[in-house]
Amino acid sequence: MTPRPIQIAASIICADWSALAQHLKTLESLSVDWIHYDVMDGHFVPNITFGPEIQAKLHAMTAIPVDTHLMIENPDAYIPQFADAGSRLISVHAEALTHLDRTVQLIASLNVTPAVAINPATPLSAIEYVLDEVGMVLVMTVNPGFAGQTLVPYTIDKIAELKKMIDRRGLDIDIQVDGNVSFEHIPKMVAAGANILVAGTSSLYHKDKPLPQAHAELLQAAQAAGA
Repeated sequence: MTPRPIQIAASIICADWSALAQHLKTLESLSVDWIHYDVMDGHFVPNITFGPEIQAKLHAMTAIPVDTHLMIENPDAYIPQFADAGSRLISVHAEALTHLDRTVQLIASLNVTPAVAINPATPLSAIEYVLDEVGMVLVMTVNPGFAGQTLVPYTIDKIAELKKMIDRRGLDIDIQVDGNVSFEHIPKMVAAGANILVAGTSSLYHKDKPLPQAHAELLQAAQAAGA
């Protein structure tokens, strides 16, 4: 199948929130594709971040669509609130749900693109029966909860296996990767089949690079996969 275009999802948790409005304008000028909004509850993952009220304010500040990643228990109780807060796409974790199919249908019923996320050790068999119902699969390449972690090596093979599964079924699905999406790892991730890159402290928000330079180098790294 024809390779899907590379998209950049800026992990907004890594941004400078003291100058957020200007930061969002810079992201818009760079034509960043998504704002990746990480929601953590301190239960499903050992960290706490934002709720729907902050997302709604963020959404009002930018034309960049919001990609909401729910790393929470009982996501069904909050999905309508995040849809109202401007989510264009909502990812839920297979590990957090007893009735994954029901949750995917709930997201779709709110005119939001449903996506399913899986942790490094979760087998692809956990999501194969909902692939026809989602617009994206998010492959975690670290164990979720904190930025700056080391890549779990076997997740590169997992991306490739997922891409084969999608292609065999002739599906039109994006593959997003999140976790140490660095200049070093991006070529391997893209070569394996990923096309939406959640960019954080190891690439877009690299401490030693201005945002425009980091964005340009990120795209160069993705293009290197086809070299």
